Amino acid sequence: MAKGGAVQQVIKPTRIVTGEVRKIRVIGTVFAVVCATQASAQDADIFDVPDRPTLNFYGSPGLVDMPTAESLPDGTFAIGVSHFGGTTRTTLTFQATPRLSASFRYVGIQDWNANGFDTYRDRSFDLHYQVLKERRTLPAVTVGLQDFAGTGIYAGEYVVATKTFEGGARLPGRVKVTAGLGWGRLASSGAIGTPFGGTRPAFDPAGTGGSPSVDQWFRGPAAPFGGVEWQINDRWGVKAEYSSDAYDAETGNGVLVRKSRLNFGTEYQLSNRIRLGAYYLYGSEFGVNVQVQLNPNAPLTPLSVRPTGPIEPRPDRAVSPEAWSTDWSESAQAPLTLRDQLTPVLAASGLKLEALQVSANRAELRFRNTRYRATSVAVGRAARAMAQVMPASVETFRLVTMHNGLAQSAVTIRRSDLEALEFDSQAADALLAVTGIGEAAPMLENAVYSDTLYPDYAWTIAPYLEPNYFDPDEPVRFEGGIKFELNYSPAPGWELGGRLKHRLVDTFSDSTRTSNSVLPRVRTDSILYARGSDTVLDTLYVSRQWKPGNDIYARVTAGYLERMFGGVSGEVLWKPVGSRLALGAEANYVQQRDFSGLGFQDYSVATGHASAYYEFGRGYLGQVDVGRYLAGDLGATVTLTREFKNGWRVGGFFTLTDVSSADFGEGSFDKGINLTVPLDWFLGTPGKRTLSTTIRPIQRDGGARLDVPGRLYEQVRQGHRNAVTDNWDRVWE
Repeated sequence: MAKGGAVQQVIKPTRIVTGEVRKIRVIGTVFAVVCATQASAQDADIFDVPDRPTLNFYGSPGLVDMPTAESLPDGTFAIGVSHFGGTTRTTLTFQATPRLSASFRYVGIQDWNANGFDTYRDRSFDLHYQVLKERRTLPAVTVGLQDFAGTGIYAGEYVVATKTFEGGARLPGRVKVTAGLGWGRLASSGAIGTPFGGTRPAFDPAGTGGSPSVDQWFRGPAAPFGGVEWQINDRWGVKAEYSSDAYDAETGNGVLVRKSRLNFGTEYQLSNRIRLGAYYLYGSEFGVNVQVQLNPNAPLTPLSVRPTGPIEPRPDRAVSPEAWSTDWSESAQAPLTLRDQLTPVLAASGLKLEALQVSANRAELRFRNTRYRATSVAVGRAARAMAQVMPASVETFRLVTMHNGLAQSAVTIRRSDLEALEFDSQAADALLAVTGIGEAAPMLENAVYSDTLYPDYAWTIAPYLEPNYFDPDEPVRFEGGIKFELNYSPAPGWELGGRLKHRLVDTFSDSTRTSNSVLPRVRTDSILYARGSDTVLDTLYVSRQWKPGNDIYARVTAGYLERMFGGVSGEVLWKPVGSRLALGAEANYVQQRDFSGLGFQDYSVATGHASAYYEFGRGYLGQVDVGRYLAGDLGATVTLTREFKNGWRVGGFFTLTDVSSADFGEGSFDKGINLTVPLDWFLGTPGKRTLSTTIRPIQRDGGARLDVPGRLYEQVRQGHRNAVTDNWDRVWE
């Protein structure tokens, strides 16, 4: 994947709640803030610095250039930037499970004097699986695949073992000893034989890459490597290694001179998240390495939620029977009075009343959660607001979360349980045991509705920045300017939305790369769209969503759906409240928009997908979409995501269609990484805003899916049983 066109990362604001600021898709902001922030006292308990593995020049647990058998703490997201001998590597590594990590790398090699490259640029993926965890007498053992789906410049496999030895009075700190056996690139120096036989082809810098070369894994010569890391104290460490990488491609092109198999380095832990290193490599080159390790469970600023007062118990029924009278329920004005009393109490907690149904012993509240990422916090606060306002005779509270007119689930709580369990030592678990979570009817009969919510509108004027990655001539391009967004809801479930952008700065449209696609150019003409106009109507659409039944959700959207296409989109979703499985179907008929943003071109297509969603538990989510894509190709997209309780999401996807790898072009098939970071992770105050990005090694026309605003699954899932109970420990906040 050496010579492909640029990838445009487009900001796609999604309405969260009325008045909320929209999503900003600038992953660079995440890194800049992190690197500027020192460690907090809280996350020191999560990251014990001496125990945490250090990263090598490939951005994964390792010595200097060679891997080790260690794994990062579960859930860690690591960024490594290294440079030596004219080679710069930027790597993102995610510890997806306690044993498995995955890496995506972007490399630039300067002064590459062959095949027409001034700077050779390449993208690659790694997998790193710890087969055996370290024990008292046994080392950790890991099997790895390096550059298993790229052009193969770094392709290699390895089996490696690492053992840790605690220091003593004469040798403080700890020492880690590593030994391994490598294949492919990791066997290009000092090979000792071919344990599994076979041969491997030489690296071809003109190759398109993108497909796993399974037939080459662990084939051909193998060579040993190893080294030692001494962590002197919490700050300083030194490393020495014997490398089995001959750097044949680089030395053959005059990029560097390799005089030795030995590498040495010293590293300094600048903060709990940032580590710096300086090295002497291959007897001829000096290098540097910057390592950043983040953990979703260690926020930069601990989340702080303003406390509420305790629940005031109702008077004893035997002592004050008049307080429990139900005469109030016979008044026609009672529901309106209770609605007006409840509305400001909810508003103080960031909740908005939509509807209220009351009887002598029971009340159902339908409300919007505008503030809290954890639905359980909103449920708990709504319940306490009800306990504060409702007459003593009302024993059962039925709390229904609403999102854009959709009733998500109904949480049923007895008021006496709230009063009895608030100060219980196991208050959250005890309350969950006596709480019901079930389906919510599409409409609430005989209810009083808020008289202030509709018509509802929200507008924002804000700066925007859209990065564009992996143009071979300029790895990071961008455009920025001012955007105006408007969302108008005349009634529940209806929305008129639009976004207007005016560009002030731009380096993306300067690119000279043009599409060489043999497919309909549904994505690869992104540069022509960037050049179309400085002022662009990005989206303009009308949408209606509703519940045809208790477990069925529907949506219809029409207009300029995204920057490149406009038309009509319809979607139906089946998602029971307590089910891990959801099934959906989407059908669209769209036409390609003009480069200027107004009007349409000749190309039109019917596209759509049948989708299955599954929650595996422990934060792992799977999604399969099967159907027809924008270029008319047929196939499927598989997505696996890990979601953390505080809103972090890291996932990967790939798409295979009936387009051949030759017709698809560089990269062979569509694939990428999704990353979402909640802003409250940085700020420490409750909110639903996020920073999100999608990183694709290459954006081609095959496997391109329509970008429709307001797809149903994520709207619905956030208020269903699993999402509520996953954070139930916060219900009393």
